[in-house]
Amino acid sequence: MNRNQVKGTAKDVAGKVQQKVGEATGSTEQQIKGGAKQIEGTIQKGVGDVEQQVKRTSDEMKKQADRQRR
Repeated sequence: MNRNQVKGTAKDVAGKVQQKVGEATGSTEQQIKGGAKQIEGTIQKGVGDVEQQVKRTSDEMKKQADRQRR
């Protein structure tokens, strides 16, 4: 896992907790903030997923290029 995947997952979890606390206390503001944090976390994790896939693809292309040179 890369940094964005970890941070995104953490934000998502924190957002879920914040939303549930908002529900338990009747705070619409906290519910909304928690939902927004979940969305932010999901997006950040998605960015991390893309970064990881790009790295994998790049590494594979380098391996193939090395094999062709031999």
